[in-house]
Amino acid sequence: MGQIDARLSELGITLPAVAKPVASYVPAMITGNLLYTAGQLPFVDGKLVATGKVGSDVSASEAAELARICTLNALAAAKGVLGSLDRVTRVVKVNGFVASTTDFIGQPQVLNGASEFLGQVFGDIGAHARAAVGVAVLPLDAPVEVELILEFGD
Repeated sequence: MGQIDARLSELGITLPAVAKPVASYVPAMITGNLLYTAGQLPFVDGKLVATGKVGSDVSASEAAELARICTLNALAAAKGVLGSLDRVTRVVKVNGFVASTTDFIGQPQVLNGASEFLGQVFGDIGAHARAAVGVAVLPLDAPVEVELILEFGD
């Protein structure tokens, strides 16, 4: 068991199976020493766990938990390509999208669910740049979508 797998186990977390793409793309792609994940939705056991807009149908705290689930799915996609998350040397960037009402301005707090989770898993190398973007709608009416850019080595 690798160091990151052990850390996930300490946190009581098991990586899920890689989520099947909902359209024509791959879950993760490598170029050079960077791994890019596709946008990941809050799927648990193959089912979207929430739908709707943050600010009306979904609370900010619920959305932060959904961002954590999206990030867990992104890590599963990354491990599927890298073989081991111990190869990650830096979380470079998190891009997060929040389907929200026009008056909702808490997108950064929603994405803290992803950022704080990455810090728990990776420690100092989990610190990253980030975008937290409000959008009108996401695929399948998901409230949150997260994608990662990870640097890795051998």
